[in-house]
This record gives sequence, C-alpha cells and structure tokens, in this order.
Amino acid sequence: MKKSLLTTVALVAVLLSGGCSKEQRWGEKEREELRRELRAYRDMVYLDNLADAEFALFSGDVVEAIEVDYPVYTTFVELPGRGDTVEVYVVSTIVEELNTNPHNLRNIFPYPQLVADGILPAGLNHQAQRAFYDCLSHKIKRAFPSTAAFFDAIVEGNQAGATLVANLALQCAADLFDWGVEVDETVVIEGE
Repeated sequence: MKKSLLTTVALVAVLLSGGCSKEQRWGEKEREELRRELRAYRDMVYLDNLADAEFALFSGDVVEAIEVDYPVYTTFVELPGRGDTVEVYVVSTIVEELNTNPHNLRNIFPYPQLVADGILPAGLNHQAQRAFYDCLSHKIKRAFPSTAAFFDAIVEGNQAGATLVANLALQCAADLFDWGVEVDETVVIEGE
C-alpha cells in the first residue's frame, strides 16, 4: 500500500509539473515582448551608439539572463518591481560587457563625438582609435575601483566623474597623438 501511494503521489507530481510548466515557461512570444520593452533603454549611455545588430545581441543577453533567473514567465511578469528588475539586468549586462571587453568604450565615447568635442583629432585610422580606447580603458581601470563605479559615475551625471573621464581621455590623446586641448575651467559659485 505504501509503495502504491508513493507511486501515485509521484505520478500526480509529474503530471502537475509537466502540465503547468509548459504553459508558464518562456516562449518566443514572451521573449520578443521583453525585447520590445528593452528598446526603451536605447537612449542610455552605451546603448545609444549600438548598431541595431549589436543591440539585438545585447537585448538577447538580457532576456536570457532574466529567463535563467525567472524560468517561470508568470513569476517574472507578476514581480512587484518588474521595471526596476529589468533595469538592474540592463545595467548588469552593460557592466559585464565592459568588464569583458574594454573596446566597448567606443560605444560610450564614440570616435565622432570625441572629435566633435575636440578631444581627438579627425582622420584617425582604426588602429589609432583602438590604441586610444586601450589607453583610456587602462586609465579608467586605475582611476575607478570597479566597472560598476565607473558606470555609476557616467550614468548618474556625476560631474566629478565626467570631468575625470574627460581628463583621462585628454591624457591619452596627448600621449598617443601629441594632441593637446587647452581646458578653460570656470568656477561657478552659487549665491553670487
């Protein structure tokens, strides 16, 4: 009797878990829905300069990470702070990509923008640009305790962090290309 009761309980558990999980697991429709939601993040630093194909790979990585942590789709959809959760995954994926490849800095500081800002000279070939991003990556790693701290400094609009990064970029430009920009720092005192 004990054996048949255990067999019955096991069979019911298998039927219940098999019947429910197929309906609740992520499908292509759910993944595509989340990818559409992720398009709202295209205006973030780092993501705004990605080509469509690069962004598709990025959003695929985010969807995959969320699916791994929330294998049951309905659990993810019913999260109380779902939007905040998605944002955490977006930022975590960006930080992970920056840790993996310092050349991803080109997506945060695109070469045409650096030329427009007067940080780099126009007409640099791919090899010279790569040398610049290598230099900048090494300087950033020495200046910030972690990639997350660097990302927080530039995303949060932290003036001190932005100024530090701009100065590091100028140092690299001067070191590599004998390119110098005179910085005119004006101090604004509130209340005057």
